[in-house]
This record gives sequence, structure tokens and C-alpha cells, in this order.
Amino acid sequence: MGMQAPCDNDVSPIRIEVNGIHMGVLQHGDPTGRPALVFIHGFTGCAANWEPFLTDFAQQGMRVVALDMLGHGNSDAPEDPRRYAMEHCQADIIAALQVLGIAAGEAILIGYSMGGRIALYTALAGYFRALVLESVSPGLSTAEEREQRCRSDVALANCIDEFGLEAFVDYWERRPLFDTQSRLPIKKRAGLRQQRLKNSEIGLANSLRGVGTGAQPPLHERLSEITVPVLLITGEDDKKFCQIAVEMAAKMPQAEHHVIPGAGHTTHFEQPALFEVVVRNFFRSVA
Repeated sequence: MGMQAPCDNDVSPIRIEVNGIHMGVLQHGDPTGRPALVFIHGFTGCAANWEPFLTDFAQQGMRVVALDMLGHGNSDAPEDPRRYAMEHCQADIIAALQVLGIAAGEAILIGYSMGGRIALYTALAGYFRALVLESVSPGLSTAEEREQRCRSDVALANCIDEFGLEAFVDYWERRPLFDTQSRLPIKKRAGLRQQRLKNSEIGLANSLRGVGTGAQPPLHERLSEITVPVLLITGEDDKKFCQIAVEMAAKMPQAEHHVIPGAGHTTHFEQPALFEVVVRNFFRSVA
């Protein structure tokens, strides 16, 4: 394992080698700052989605790191879908933090949607000081639901292979889950689209196959094992995930749920100022 480029005090894109693959990393702030904030993006996203928060939190004296998961951003896109599985995500994140000099108990892990599912599973390793989960589920509870979702995820991955990335992004942006983004300025939505189009076709397809919701191990019965402080964030217009968060919070010993007004699934994108305040206050409570 090793780093290919040094860190400086600006937002710095680097690639680090962990477990036989390379991961893209953005980091900012005091490299000795503890606890560190570590951000995991959602499906079709990348570390750069968090860049405004990296800058703002770093200006407040925090160390902040954002990771590209496999198939996204500057990370590798292996051809084997099994390399994207949850257990590999967990191992890669912990190995990346060790390369970056962030030891057990020194990081607050923040994940959105797919990144939140990964963060939830990764937190079971006991490596983290606290956890922030934005628009997250613990998976699907029944084998039938998981099998059906697996078929759906694989079919969607096959469509990426057949029709290409742009056609897939067109479909993805029209999903009802993201309807509330229509309230945002066209320029902001266009910027997100351009970021999505920079991802790897094979990477996104294999991410669906390897770490999609259907492939995720269900974690409902393991939520009580996460005894560190947990902040669950949902948008008030995302009723499904608000209810999921209520149910998750009831099973976690130190969980709190915050609903952000005027937002749907992507609270950090739709209401960034409110998202930042909520995360900053949580950081101060667990630092």
C-alpha cells in the first residue's frame, strides 16, 4: 500500500494503492487534525461531490477526506463485479485511512445513499468514532426482495453495457427519487450531470452488480451492534427514507434523526447550507 502524491493544504486529488487497486482521494485541512471527517459518495457520484464541504470544514480547522469508490471518479474500475462487494468496500476504506495516517477511533464516516450503505456496513468493523448516514437503508429484509432487486440491478447494468453511459445518465436523472432536484438552478444540475458522465461505464455497471441494494447483505438485525454516535439525515420530501431512518434510529443505541426541510433524497446537494450546519453541530458533539 502507498500514496502516489503528497497532501497539501488545498483540496488535493491523489490516488492511493490499497489491496491491489487504486482509489481516488480528495483531502483538505490540517493533516494532523482529529477527528477527521471522511466522506463516501453515492452511486454515479465521486469524491468531488463533497468538495464545497471539504473547503468549508477545513476552514473551520477540521481534517477532511473524500474517497472515490471503485468504478467512480479517479478510482480503478475492475472487470470482476465481485471486487466491488461490501466486504471489499469495507477493507478498502479502512486500508485507505491507514495509508492516510488516520487510525481507529480518529474518523467520523459520512456516507450518502450507496455511500451510506457502504458506510453502515463499514462501521461494523468498529474502526470509527461516529457515523453520519444520509438517505440510507440497511438493505432489503427478505430474500425475495433481494433477488428481485438483484435482477433489476443486473438488468440496469446490462443496459449500461449495451447503450452506453449517456443513455444511462438520462434514465438515472429521470428517476422519481430525484424529482425534487428540478427545483434547483439548471446550471447546478448540469454540473452534476457532467460529473456523472465522467465515470467509467464498466465501473458503474459492475458497481450495480457488486454493491447494489440487491447484493447488499441485510443489516437490520445488526444495527444494535453500532454503538458509536450516529446521525441519520433525510430530506422532508423523501418520505420513504424518512420512515426508514425512524426505524433504524430505534434500533441503534446512540442514533439521532434530523430531517432537512426543502429537500428530497440528496439533502447535501439540495440544501447544502442546512446540511453543513447539521453535520458541523454533530461533529462538535462527538469531537
